[in-house]
Amino acid sequence: MTDFASDFAAAFLNAPDAPDAPDPHDDPVPVITANYHDEDTRSETSGGAAAAGDPAKKARSLRRGLVKAANIQDMLLEKLLHQMLPLDDIPPAESSGGGAQVQIQTPDGGTTTTTASPDDPLELRPGFTVGTMSNNFRRFNARIGVVFQFQARVLRLLSWRRPSHTLSLLAVYTFVCLDPYLLCVLPLVIGLFGVLVPSFIARHPAPPPLVAVEPDRSYYSYYAARGGPPLAPARTVRPVKELSRDFFRNMGDLQNCMEDFSVAHDKVVALVVPVTNFSDEALSSAVFVLLAAAAAVMSIAAHLLPWRFVALAGGWAAIWSTHPAVARVVAAQQQQQTEGGGKQTTYGNVVRTVHTAFDNWVKGDMLLDEAPETREVEIFELQRLVSDGGAGEWEPWLFSPSPYDPLSAGRIAGHRPRGTRFFEDVLPPAGWEWSEKKWALDLWSREWVEERIITGVEVETEGERWVYDMFVANNGGQGEGGDMVVDQAAREREREMEGNRNQQQPTVSWEEGEEGMGRRGEWRRRRWVRMVKRRNVN
Repeated sequence: MTDFASDFAAAFLNAPDAPDAPDPHDDPVPVITANYHDEDTRSETSGGAAAAGDPAKKARSLRRGLVKAANIQDMLLEKLLHQMLPLDDIPPAESSGGGAQVQIQTPDGGTTTTTASPDDPLELRPGFTVGTMSNNFRRFNARIGVVFQFQARVLRLLSWRRPSHTLSLLAVYTFVCLDPYLLCVLPLVIGLFGVLVPSFIARHPAPPPLVAVEPDRSYYSYYAARGGPPLAPARTVRPVKELSRDFFRNMGDLQNCMEDFSVAHDKVVALVVPVTNFSDEALSSAVFVLLAAAAAVMSIAAHLLPWRFVALAGGWAAIWSTHPAVARVVAAQQQQQTEGGGKQTTYGNVVRTVHTAFDNWVKGDMLLDEAPETREVEIFELQRLVSDGGAGEWEPWLFSPSPYDPLSAGRIAGHRPRGTRFFEDVLPPAGWEWSEKKWALDLWSREWVEERIITGVEVETEGERWVYDMFVANNGGQGEGGDMVVDQAAREREREMEGNRNQQQPTVSWEEGEEGMGRRGEWRRRRWVRMVKRRNVN
């Protein structure tokens, strides 16, 4: 409801509904019209003068003016929203079977037709528009009164306003608890005596009283038959008129329901969420243990419990707790506790004792001082061979999470290694923190090479534990990593030297080597490790 429409709502509430009712105001009610067409403008203007002396016509004119003003504001607001928010276009159907044709409103006021997928029913529903939202809210508010009437009757029934009605409810509830098969009969009885019988009585009302001969005695014809044609129209449920008293009463009830839901939601969140979201791990763990134990016990002994009498006692206790006498006793206990300077009553002492015992059990049995989870992380120190006048020197390159071995995907693709140049720039994984102060060199170099099934490398089992690339000559005479080009005679001399060396000492596999054993590739690496632990978010 906009501010413009709410200003005229109060004036409409005071407007009379019957033609013969007196006019509460001397001045005529102004008529609001919208200049959609010239004919409508002329008709409304001519009709405004005629309606000045008729209250019913003034009310109808005011209603039409408010509706048209609201429509104008809805159109302006929708245009503004179309400029600010993008439209959610519906994608065309991908299935061969096709889909339904859906019209979507465009920002310029037109419509476009698209095909919605038959697999998703939500795509067949229209998108958000101010006009549709306003229309649906008015229709909903005009029809929601039945729900609020039912809610009011249930509250009156449970509040013991009429004890006979509440006791009747308890009697029916008792019969249903003792014989659960009556649940199948209950809807039928409600349909008979709650819907059909009242509708028949409304259609065939009781006859008027008959006056006897004596003037001081009158009696009703209780035994008169309800035969013959119906005497009254059939009772039906119609939506209330817009901008009527019932319409605004429904809006007030809807407003109160939204407030009640918000308050209940906040209370449930405040009571349940802190206990179940493990913000207090000891308390949530205790609740988990209790629920697990209860589930285990109930899975075995559920059939042994007298559920009929449990439901009967629970229902009677819940309904009797709303009795005014019980409310007075509770209020007296609270007042006694307040006047006693915080002195606990018997009920308060029991609650405090149970709460203290539960807290002591949580603190004593829920031990959550376990060491945090630890893991080992690794980093590889890469160095590159730099040739300087025939003598090669190893230059520190960077620290990389990958060993950058000869057959790695990045190296085959020609990518350079990625990482950082200094140890201090290496960070722990997200959600972890260092549990050790320094990095440690992995002395078992052969193990991590075998775990990764790395080939084409030479492993140092002593010393600094470097893992070198093995030099492999290409057809063009160039070695791995851009080593120098050698001619055929140099390769022959190298083969002779290798043969003499093999005759002097045992053969060493490709995984092991010693310092100075022939030519090596362009890169070497070694592995550093460090322990990390889970970070405490608290």
